[in-house]
Amino acid sequence: MKLIAIPAFSDNYLWLLHDTRQAVVVDPGQAEPVLECLREHRLALQTILVTHHHADHVGGVAQLHSATGARVVGPAKEAIPEPVQRLRHGDTVEALGLDFRVLEVPGHTAGHIAYYAECPGEAPLLFCGDTLFSGGCGRLFEGTPAQMLASLGALAALPGDTRVCCAHEYTLANLRFARAVEPDNAALAAHQAECEQLRARGLPTLPSTIAVERAINPFLRSRERAVVTSVAAHAPHTDTRDAVAVFGALREWKNQF
Repeated sequence: MKLIAIPAFSDNYLWLLHDTRQAVVVDPGQAEPVLECLREHRLALQTILVTHHHADHVGGVAQLHSATGARVVGPAKEAIPEPVQRLRHGDTVEALGLDFRVLEVPGHTAGHIAYYAECPGEAPLLFCGDTLFSGGCGRLFEGTPAQMLASLGALAALPGDTRVCCAHEYTLANLRFARAVEPDNAALAAHQAECEQLRARGLPTLPSTIAVERAINPFLRSRERAVVTSVAAHAPHTDTRDAVAVFGALREWKNQF
C-alpha cells in the first residue's frame, strides 16, 4: 500500500491510499488535487472516506463522486453530501482489501468518526480527521471537553505503531504550545527539532504515530503530573482532581495561546 498526503488549501492534507491500481481518499475538501493525483498515478478511485461535515473535508466529495463513481462513506450523524453510506461506531468498511473499523470520536463535531485499519506487513493506519493532531487536538466546536477527552483516550489506546494521519499541518504551532505546557519533556523537544527540520525541507510532519503522541501530546497527557501542574499554574481555579476540568482548561489555554 502506498500512502500519499495531498496538500490542499493552506494547510490541509487529503490522504490517498492506493495499491497501484485502486485508491481510497480521505476528507477531500477539494476535488482537483485528488483528480490530478489519480491521473498522475493512473489510479481508479474506489472509495471516499469522510470523517466529519466541515467544508474543508467534504467540499470536493460531490465532484469526485460524479467524476469517478466512487462510493462515499461517512458519519451517520452528520450532514454529508448524498449519496453516502452512513456509518456508526463499530461498523467496518472494506476497501482495497483492508477492513476499516469505524470509531465515533465526538468533540470537534458532534458526529465525528475516525477510521482504523490493520495493514498486513505494515503498521496500522488511523485517519482521524480533526480529532487528533500531532501535538494537539481539534477545537471543541460542537462537543464537550468530556467527549473529546474520551475520544482521545480511545485513540491513545490503539497500538503504538499506528500511523496517525491527521488532516492539517498544524504540528509546529501545536508543539510550541506543548513546550509551554511541558518545557522539561525531552521527547517533546527532540520531536520538535525533528519536525522543524522536516518543514524546513518542505516535507510533511505527518503521519505521526500513537506512541509519539502519547509521549509528546499534552492532550493525550492531560492526566500526567507535569501537565496538571502547568494547567493549575495557568488557570489556578481549575479543580485538578477532575480530569475533565483539567482537559477543558488545557484546551482553553490552547485557544488563547
